Amino acid sequence: MRAFACPVCNNFTPFEADRCLTCHAGIGLHPPTMTMLAVADGTVIADGQRWIRCTQNSTLGCNWLVVEEEQEAHQRGRCLADSLIRREPDASDTIAREKLVPTAAALRRLVYQLLDIGLPIDPFWRHDGGLAFDLVSSYSKGERVVIGHANGVITIDLVESLDAYRESLRVRLGEPYRTMLGHFRHEVGHYYQGVLVENGTGAERYLTACRKLFGDERASYAGALDHHYKFGAPEGWRETYISDYATMHPWEDFAECFAHYLHITDTIETSREAGMVLHADRLRFSAPRDVVPLDSYADAPIEHMLFDWKWMSLFFNRVNTAMGKDPLYPFEIPPPVVAKLRFVHRVLRETAAELSDTKEI
Repeated sequence: MRAFACPVCNNFTPFEADRCLTCHAGIGLHPPTMTMLAVADGTVIADGQRWIRCTQNSTLGCNWLVVEEEQEAHQRGRCLADSLIRREPDASDTIAREKLVPTAAALRRLVYQLLDIGLPIDPFWRHDGGLAFDLVSSYSKGERVVIGHANGVITIDLVESLDAYRESLRVRLGEPYRTMLGHFRHEVGHYYQGVLVENGTGAERYLTACRKLFGDERASYAGALDHHYKFGAPEGWRETYISDYATMHPWEDFAECFAHYLHITDTIETSREAGMVLHADRLRFSAPRDVVPLDSYADAPIEHMLFDWKWMSLFFNRVNTAMGKDPLYPFEIPPPVVAKLRFVHRVLRETAAELSDTKEI
C-alpha cells in the first residue's frame, strides 16, 4: 500500500482517512492519481472537473472522491469500490451494518490494489457477469451465507469481521491465516481466472499453461470438495502447494496463489513506501546481498520479487514473534509454487500492460 501524505501539511495520513490527523484538513482519495486531495465544503476541483465525496462517506466511512458530472443513477453516487456492492444488510439490521463498515474498508483496499496493478474492473451494473460483491451476514434472519464466487458475484459473510468468530474457524479448519482482506483476495482470484484465463482471448494464450500448472479446472468441483473435507490434503502437499486448501481443486489452487501474489506485492510496496531496506552487512547472520524493494516488479522475474520477499518476511515473522504473535507470513514457497506464482505474475502484468497500451492509443 502506498504511503499517503496530507496535501496541506505533508504529514502521513492513513489510507482510510477523510481528515488529516495532524492539521485536520479535509482530504479525499483521488483514484486517477492515487493521491489525497484537500477537500473544502465537500468538493475539490481536479483536472478541470468537480470531485465530491462518495455518498458512503457518512455511512461506510468512505474517503474516495467521485466526479460530480459523471455520477450514474445505478451507482447511487458511490465511488467505484463501493458501487461494486450489490447486496448489503438493511438499514434496520444495525449489528450487520456495523460489521459492514470494516468489510467495506477491506474491499476498498482490494480495489485500490487492483487499480494500482492495472487490472480491468468491470462492474455488474455495466453488464451481466461483471464484478459484484454481496456483503451479507449469516446472523441476519437466519440466512446461511457461504463465502464464494459465482458468475462474477463474490459473497462475503460479514460475521467473519468478528475476530473471535473468524479465529475459531481458522483454528477449526487448521488454517495458518484467515482475514477479511484475505477472503477478498482469494475470491477475486476466482473472478480473474475466469475473465483473464478461461474465457475470451485469455483462453488462447493461458489456458493450456494454466492446466499444466494447476490441473484441469473441468474436474468435478463438488466431488473435489467432498473428498477434501472427508480425507484432507494429500500427504506431502507442502512440496507442491501454497496451502492445504489449494490442494482441493485447480480453481482453489489458482485462487490461493493469486491471493498470495497480492499479499506479497502489497506488503513489499508498503515496506518500500516506509523506506525499508535490509542491509546485509548489519545482520548478525549471513545474507547474500542488501534487499532494496523495487518501485515495481512488473518487468522483473518472479524470482527477484520472491528473493526480496524471503528476507523481508523473515524480518516480519521475527517482529511478530517478538510481540508474542504468530508469524506474519507462515508459508513456504517451494519451486512448484514459484512456477504457479510466475504464471499469475505473467497474466496480471501482461493484462495490465495491454490495458495501458489501449488507453494510450
